[in-house]
Amino acid sequence: MFKTVSIYWSLVAGLLLLACQPTPQHGKTYRIGFSQCTGADAWRRAMLNDMKRELAFHPAYSLLYEDASNSTARQISQVQSLMDKGIDLLIISPNEKEPFTKIIEAVYQKGIPVILLDRKIDTKSYNAYIGGDNVQIGRLAGAFIGNRLNGRGRVVEIWGLPSSSPAQDRDRGLREALKKFPAIQIVKEINGQWEQDTVGRMVSSMFNDLKETDLVFAHNDVMALGAYQVFRQNGLQDKVDFVGIDALPGPSAGMQAITNGMLTASFLYPTGGEEAIKTATRILEGKAVEREQILNSIQVDASNIHALKAQSDKLLNQQADIEKQSQRINELSRTYTSQRDTLYLTVASLLIMMVLGMYALYLYYTKQTAYRTLEHQNEEILNQKNQIEAVSAQARLATEEKLRFYSYISHEFNTPLGLILTPTEDLLSKKSVNPHDLRSNLLLVQKNSYRLLRLVDQMLDLRKTDAGKQRLHTSEQNLVAFIQDIVQDFRQKADKQRIDLQFLPTKTNIPIWFDTEKLDKVIVNLLSNAFKYTQKNGLIHVRLAVQGEQVCIEVDDNGEGMSPDEQAHAFDLFFSGAKPFNLSKGLGLALSMEFIQLHLGEISVASEQGKGTTFTILLPLGDAHLAPEEKTGSPTRQRTILDIDEDVTEPVALSGKHAGTILVVEDNDDLRAFLTTRLQGEFDVAAEPTGEQGWERALEIIPDLIISDIMLPGLDGLQLTRRVKSDLRTSHIPVILLTARGQMEQRIEGTRVGADAYMTKPFNTAYLLETLRTTLANREKWQRRYASDFLSQSETGGNRQDKKFLNQLTALTEQNLADSDFGVEKLSREMGLSRVQLYRKVQALLDMNVMDYLTQIRLKRAKHLLRETNNPMSEIADATGFSSPAYFTTFFKQHTGKTPSEYRKSPVGV
Repeated sequence: MFKTVSIYWSLVAGLLLLACQPTPQHGKTYRIGFSQCTGADAWRRAMLNDMKRELAFHPAYSLLYEDASNSTARQISQVQSLMDKGIDLLIISPNEKEPFTKIIEAVYQKGIPVILLDRKIDTKSYNAYIGGDNVQIGRLAGAFIGNRLNGRGRVVEIWGLPSSSPAQDRDRGLREALKKFPAIQIVKEINGQWEQDTVGRMVSSMFNDLKETDLVFAHNDVMALGAYQVFRQNGLQDKVDFVGIDALPGPSAGMQAITNGMLTASFLYPTGGEEAIKTATRILEGKAVEREQILNSIQVDASNIHALKAQSDKLLNQQADIEKQSQRINELSRTYTSQRDTLYLTVASLLIMMVLGMYALYLYYTKQTAYRTLEHQNEEILNQKNQIEAVSAQARLATEEKLRFYSYISHEFNTPLGLILTPTEDLLSKKSVNPHDLRSNLLLVQKNSYRLLRLVDQMLDLRKTDAGKQRLHTSEQNLVAFIQDIVQDFRQKADKQRIDLQFLPTKTNIPIWFDTEKLDKVIVNLLSNAFKYTQKNGLIHVRLAVQGEQVCIEVDDNGEGMSPDEQAHAFDLFFSGAKPFNLSKGLGLALSMEFIQLHLGEISVASEQGKGTTFTILLPLGDAHLAPEEKTGSPTRQRTILDIDEDVTEPVALSGKHAGTILVVEDNDDLRAFLTTRLQGEFDVAAEPTGEQGWERALEIIPDLIISDIMLPGLDGLQLTRRVKSDLRTSHIPVILLTARGQMEQRIEGTRVGADAYMTKPFNTAYLLETLRTTLANREKWQRRYASDFLSQSETGGNRQDKKFLNQLTALTEQNLADSDFGVEKLSREMGLSRVQLYRKVQALLDMNVMDYLTQIRLKRAKHLLRETNNPMSEIADATGFSSPAYFTTFFKQHTGKTPSEYRKSPVGV
């Protein structure tokens, strides 16, 4: 087997070696751009042919050719196009000098080598110039003309493009040579623009002025032939000599014209195409080249034309052969490439088969390893997924906390606004106000105005912190006196709540640099939170001591404490833990941390649920940590507004009125007290600060109506409403939700849990009273409806739980109707209610007590048996729960005005 594999691999290796043999064309391919513009068509074709002939010996080079046809603008555009195509080198024969200076410099500065061919421009930004010496050619032509005319005659000079350097140089050389022959005059200069047709038109238009001409000298052969054609048309071609420049080979070029006698002479001007390609390859290969390459010229006339023409014809034939060979090489290259690709495909197929076989063997032996790797990868993916989900959950939680934060801001603002607007409207609605009510309402307005101002200040501080605009303004002060002053502000509050408030400094004077406004807000906030979560008879101690290079401030209480989660997020702006959000806590602690960190200090919390909380502040001593601009504060303390007059109100007892019992559940002490005072004039009012206490009070007194805030600590208003409406004992009680959250979705949520009305803060007192009256009036209507319908079991509308209660009540009563001992006690046990709760529930629903209800049931059954059966009175008495026929007769007559016998005999409906 291994021998077979070895032979197989030897075969594959041989095929690979064969496939990897280099192709005739390999390595990098260079792109040479060539832009041509000036000269006659024949001369341009000759230049291009010379380039192609030389390129045949350089297969790694390709030529991108552009012909601008004597248009300067077009040639500039073509040069830009060649640059965009990514050429490696530019060969250009510019049409004019000045217009091309900028574009050639741009090409050269991009690192693209530039070869000027035949034409120079006014710049040094090129690598090589290749062309003939046009001044020398002009001198050769001038010497020939002087000898041809024997030093005397009239000459017409036909220019190429006057703005091109070859035309200018040829004219200069001509005139330098003719200075030796003063009798020879240039009688006419014609702008032929290098084209035969242009010269023909120009000479024809001025032929009468040219009849006396002895010789026509043109800057190239095609213009000389154009003039020759005009003179021939007028029969004067034999009287005039025609001299040109270029002497190009070919059937219609200069050499053939000399052979045919059309031109007297021409001067060979090499195209430079071959030399340009040679120079370009050397530049791209990194070899040195001559910057100025001047091509030699010779005179061509009847004395040497035959030898030169023979050589040129031979070169043309050789070029044709080279082109055929190049085509053949290209065909062979394509064949070779096709065969190589086929070989590559075969080798690749064999390799794939071999690899697949080896891979199958590999899979066989590494199956378990692959499984283990896969399990490891799956475990990593699962861990990454869990991490992503955790991060996503944190982001979602942060977003939810932030949205809840902004939602609760409106609640925190609307509550003091309501306690400002509602008393104000109440006072304005009264024609006369007694001084006590006026002072009480104004104090409530003032207190909540200060509270609203404090909330606004906190929001502004938060905005400054977010914008990074908080700055310290510190001064050196006695920290002991500063904190003692703040603690004293809370003394009245501590006395009212019977809280042990103490300030315990270790020294009487601790000088320290701090911002009085910011540190005041921090200490006040920590003390406010301590009072908020510390019960009566608790303790709040403030300690102050120096620890090394720092001063330590501790605010300690034995209040509710925090859960570990609340402790970890105590200073987060948008976190409030499981408790309902409180703006003073949610903003206050976050701002406190910001203010302490501005002092380059630290603040931390240690807490345990049920045992209390300790906040610790560490501030650096001295002023080395402060910038000069931060030591500009005032030592005067601006007192933070405190709610030092808040009282912890006890649950309000019933007031003794009889228009109905109202239970108010509101956590804001001021609002709860205001509602109680305002409603006591018309209703019996009970009040509780939490949802749990409100629920217990509702079960105790079974009120006629409940007013509840939504945002309550612990059991909130929506949960309280759901519990009230789902419990048989309280399902009949209307609930009005009173809150600052007035959005439509929140209204829908309140209605969904069973709320009968939804009022937003700030509210109008008159509107609240009318809502209470209307709701209670509607309840009385339902009581009358139930009272008239319950016996026939046809009640419709109302609360589903109330229907269930009445159905259960009626069923239990009918089941036990024959039992003479069945009464209120047994019925309440069967219903799962206390005697008081049953009485109040039946009274609320049917506007009658339980005994009246049992009486109505017994009378209904008795009437039915008397009308529909012939049973004796004793059996009917037993069936309706009466102990004797005599008692049944007496009871029936008392309630119907007739004895049972009289009722049985009376007509139906009487």
